[in-house]
Amino acid sequence: MSAKIIVSYDGTANENDAVALGGIFARAGAEVSLAYVRHVPESDPDRENLAQKEAQELLERGVTLLGDAAKAQVGRHVITDRSTPEGLRALAEVHGADVIVFCSDSHTAKGHVSIGNSAQRLLEGGRTAIAIAPAGLADTQASVSKVVAVGEAGSDGNAEATAQAIASALGATVAPVVGDGADLLVIGSRADAKQGHIGLSSAATHLIENSTSAVVVVPNGVTLPFGSTPSLVA
Repeated sequence: MSAKIIVSYDGTANENDAVALGGIFARAGAEVSLAYVRHVPESDPDRENLAQKEAQELLERGVTLLGDAAKAQVGRHVITDRSTPEGLRALAEVHGADVIVFCSDSHTAKGHVSIGNSAQRLLEGGRTAIAIAPAGLADTQASVSKVVAVGEAGSDGNAEATAQAIASALGATVAPVVGDGADLLVIGSRADAKQGHIGLSSAATHLIENSTSAVVVVPNGVTLPFGSTPSLVA
């Protein structure tokens, strides 16, 4: 079974980076969809219909970033929730998504990663893996040739297994240490985190905030499935 990926997309410039990372996961065999969270429904039916139409058009613009072949295949989700992270959390649960992809904060220097507010909320005990794209990823070739896994002491090796699965699917290599031109960093949760939930140590959080490569954080005991036939259907 392929990993199911939801890319958080609201049309702002940095969100293109999240779509680019979603495209990498698609090439690794994942099923990818884009999601836009509206915060307040319109009370007037005509205005609500217009808002929904504009949201769908926004997602269509995001889909074009994945290429023409994706247009008929990629999933589109417009949801309404006062909280972006809670809306995405609920969507992931309904669709059985394995990963939610975010861009870095809008003030992040190009080539670096930072944790935005929505990603931070879902990194605190969430049940869905979280991926964060470095700023400016959409302006590059957005490819992965080297993957690094960082597992916490006492963990069951799910970060390493996920890194190996992604690397194998993309024809990449798994590097033993952070740095040396790595394109993707897979970080495991603490061994004492609740099974199936994310729990990060302060060292892991520091690693994310100082990363110059895309980051994937996996819940405790969870290995993400990659390597089947690439698909953009979700």
